Amino acid sequence: MTVIRSNWMFQMMGRESRLMDGQLLGHALNSASFFASSNLLLIAAATGALFGGERTFASVSALEVVNTSSRLMFELQLALVVAALARGLLDFIWAIRQMNYCLAAMGAVPKPCPETERAAYGEVMGRILNPALTSFNASVRGYYFALAAAAWLFGPWAFVTAPLGALTLLFWRQCSSTAATSIHDLRQMLEVRKD
Repeated sequence: MTVIRSNWMFQMMGRESRLMDGQLLGHALNSASFFASSNLLLIAAATGALFGGERTFASVSALEVVNTSSRLMFELQLALVVAALARGLLDFIWAIRQMNYCLAAMGAVPKPCPETERAAYGEVMGRILNPALTSFNASVRGYYFALAAAAWLFGPWAFVTAPLGALTLLFWRQCSSTAATSIHDLRQMLEVRKD
């Protein structure tokens, strides 16, 4: 995706109107804000259960599908979920901040961009955009690992298999899915065209 995003920024430098580019980046910013808000709600819910005391532990222990050996173990299980969600939240916040940098930089680039400077501006803009969207992707992956951490509530075997399942699913989506193979093909086409 770094090649595709960098090419996007290079192409943007040559466009008369950058309205579409601003809307695309604004959409990514709105998505990151939505997920960050959702993540914060999940953290609040998990933290509420974590600090809910004996009453919460008794309620959860009464469920037959939940495997909790002690209150301390239950609190450790929830703390792991909160930690995974908190890590994702920090990535969302950093992604939002970097996208705001990108929007400011987009507005600062001269228009029209001189042909001789298009490549340089496009390269710098790509270096601003790529980390922002990489942070966004990392924070979305945090949901997979938070769910895998929550599987610990269902016993040790679920705790072993859920992270492996999350890693397998992420690996497939990143490397073998239709979207991943299409992105790979597009990257190759862009790299050939660039040469």
